[in-house]
Amino acid sequence: MKVICLGGGPAGLYFAISMKLRDPEHDVTVIERNKFDDTFGWGVVLSAETLENLKINDAKSAESIRSHFAYWDDIAVHYRGTCNVSSGHGFCGIGRKQLLFLLQERARELGVKMEFERAYTSATEFMADYDLVVAADGLNSSSRTEFATHFKPDIDTRKCKFVWLGTHQKFDDAFTFIFEETEYGWVWAHAYQFDSDTATFIVECSEETYEAFGFGDMSQADSCRTCEKIFEKHLAGNELMTNANHIRGSAWINFPRVLCEKWSHENLVLMGDAAATAHFSIGSGSKLAMESAIALANYLHSESSIQDAFQKYEDERRLEVLKLQSAARNSLEWFENVERYLHLDPIQLNYSLLTRSQRISHENLRERDAEWLATAEGWFQSEAGVFEEGNAPRPPMFAPFMLRDMELNNRVVVSPMAQYKAINGTVTDWHLAHYGERAKGGAGMVVVEMTCVSATGRITPGCPGLYEREHEAAWKRITNFVHEHSQAKICCQVGHAGPKGSTQLGWEEMDAPLKSDNWPLIAASNVPWSERNQVPKQMDRADMDRVKADFVSAAKMAQAAGFDMLELHCAHGYLLSSFISPLTNKRQDEFGGSLENRMRYPLEVIKAVREIWPQEKPMSVRISATDWVEDEGLSPEEAVDIARMLDAAEIDICDVSAGQTSINAQPVYGRMFQVPFSDRIRNDAGMKTMAVGNIFEPDHVNSILMAGRADLVCLARPHLSDPYWTLHAAAGLGDKGVHWPEPYHAGRDQLYRLAERAETMKVRV
Repeated sequence: MKVICLGGGPAGLYFAISMKLRDPEHDVTVIERNKFDDTFGWGVVLSAETLENLKINDAKSAESIRSHFAYWDDIAVHYRGTCNVSSGHGFCGIGRKQLLFLLQERARELGVKMEFERAYTSATEFMADYDLVVAADGLNSSSRTEFATHFKPDIDTRKCKFVWLGTHQKFDDAFTFIFEETEYGWVWAHAYQFDSDTATFIVECSEETYEAFGFGDMSQADSCRTCEKIFEKHLAGNELMTNANHIRGSAWINFPRVLCEKWSHENLVLMGDAAATAHFSIGSGSKLAMESAIALANYLHSESSIQDAFQKYEDERRLEVLKLQSAARNSLEWFENVERYLHLDPIQLNYSLLTRSQRISHENLRERDAEWLATAEGWFQSEAGVFEEGNAPRPPMFAPFMLRDMELNNRVVVSPMAQYKAINGTVTDWHLAHYGERAKGGAGMVVVEMTCVSATGRITPGCPGLYEREHEAAWKRITNFVHEHSQAKICCQVGHAGPKGSTQLGWEEMDAPLKSDNWPLIAASNVPWSERNQVPKQMDRADMDRVKADFVSAAKMAQAAGFDMLELHCAHGYLLSSFISPLTNKRQDEFGGSLENRMRYPLEVIKAVREIWPQEKPMSVRISATDWVEDEGLSPEEAVDIARMLDAAEIDICDVSAGQTSINAQPVYGRMFQVPFSDRIRNDAGMKTMAVGNIFEPDHVNSILMAGRADLVCLARPHLSDPYWTLHAAAGLGDKGVHWPEPYHAGRDQLYRLAERAETMKVRV
């Protein structure tokens, strides 16, 4: 094949090498606009896995690269005069210029032609003369731009400003993060050694801080001098250097996240940053590029046509790119919002930073550095007031938690899950068995399903209520059982279905109207849930007064029934939620329009209930922190404002859910997908939170708590399949401090023996 690579960075060079290794007869040329030793950036980080892949592909170049690596195991976080160090992370780095020289040398040895300082105006000029054109022309790929209508690039320019600098200051011992507070805001650095004499030093800050410093108007030399002053305590008199002298003006940029719908067109294919980018905070751009080069070279020699090879290449690499970009997105968003976390204790900030991408979990940190994690767990238990020197610290999920006078013995909560088993609003033996089992299962608190404040406020005919005396008595039977036979607390969630009422049972057709005997609906506005659901009446003042009285009456019954905590349901499109969301509140009076107006009636109900709910008992409110409807629905920023209003109304904790307010919602699912909303409210609004949303492993729970993303963690479906989830989690973690009912001690002892035996066998293997 006659091949040309547009771009002489790691992607283009390594692809050229890979093609010549597979067939020396290939005619391969690499052209580069810049000089052979021009590069924007200083060091490159590669993982052990990538090194192994390079070795399999080309042992000679892999060995030359390996021989120039700087290795380090630690991550050091400098923050508010402290240095927090954890180990076991296993990084290796090489100078970017050194990497280019090694790849150029290997390419030359294999017969690759290289032309530097060769300008070109279009990829089209090569497509007719070459069998294959590889566009490895980087972040600002002209080839991608030329065929943008075909590649359909999605370029998301991110918030922070950063500049890539170098220094002769030594950071041999650790990959180092430094956070410095200045008169203009926080500035932080990512620093790592890549050879015996030089380290990468990336400086980053918010757009606001960048503007306040005037970095955009500074020369590169002045930027370096200013950053030296900011980080003088960490540079020991060493200068900061730029190697972007070929760039006119400021070298500060915003990171662009690039993803293309297609990666190939005719005989042109994108590679490296031209096809997709990963944020520098996870250090994987060169990894992506070089592994993509291997994949494309393989498929060009295994498939019958270029088009088939392109398809296989794209199918394989796109999945890997999306995985990495997901982690990179989490990481860059953490840094974009880092000022949200700069009130945290240094230990908790360090943990939050280490786990920011969600690729590193709690138990993964234990494998890396058990001693450091034990220190962090001890700090968490100390904050909860229970850690004693000399005792082994327990995982965060088993720390107690206080809300007013209610003390939970751990941070696990059974989330409310509708059972649709009530008869005329009265809970039955089903509910006694259901909630009793989950209370015995070790969770700190059980929250019962939405309990409706009136018959016409029910979601379905099978939903429970608190509007008749028999309802109160039936619930009292359950709370008595929970209090007598477990250490769990039990919370009553009360609500009114509003526009989502009068629907079929959950296992019939969700949110669909009853086939007969529908009851009339009310809501903030006459906006139906869907075209099939009935149009609700827009509530007038008399309706508001009546419903408020129903909530107060239900709360009084909940108190009489013995519940430890009360939660008001203001989420998921139900009645109070219909006031909060702009998608369902179309009112023109004082209860519609601005967020303050939309919150007016929910707060009226909340305050009326708080007045009669015992002061020693806590109250929670569940909200949808986003409608998942871009530009039209409730935003996460507004959710923070809502939390501040709830806090001012003496609500003790916010149960942070999301969505289910509109059939037009477009949620982004994934592990712990709603936790960022809890994180934001807890750390921006300063309100205690409960996190929900596809949380199903003890690792998830411990990571969320230890990073300060929530105070309690709610699990729903895991508790449906395993009522004893918390006790089983404790056994898996080797924690014997949880409470088991006395009749179950024999089963407990066997479970721990089996867990210990399995751990022993794993160690032997």
